[in-house]
Amino acid sequence: MLRRLRALIQQLFSPAPNTPPTEPKAPPAQRKAPPPADDEPAVVPIEDSIDLHGFQPRDIPSVVEEYLLEAHHRGFVEVRIIHGRGKGVQRRVVQSLLARHRLVASFRDAPASRGGWGATLVWLKPRG
Repeated sequence: MLRRLRALIQQLFSPAPNTPPTEPKAPPAQRKAPPPADDEPAVVPIEDSIDLHGFQPRDIPSVVEEYLLEAHHRGFVEVRIIHGRGKGVQRRVVQSLLARHRLVASFRDAPASRGGWGATLVWLKPRG
């Protein structure tokens, strides 16, 4: 799964040779990717937050891992991971992964204005 996500991220952000210009993309708020089939990898835009609601619970660790690697590579210092409130299972999975991740400097529940305990703010270590 990680290998497929990495390949998709590379493909998504590497321009194809001799590609004709295309129309400008819609702002992130207006773009909606169709939901992937169960066996197809999802293409996730790398922004300062990621919403995990569209992913299968079994895929959450690998999605978060790939997202953190790419966000760090792009120089993000702070990111927000939206895992939802529910019973807190996804929150525990995400925060457990963050607690041992080599690129994470710190993390905490988001303030109410940014999702409360349905989201986690993550500060990444500086590149270098």
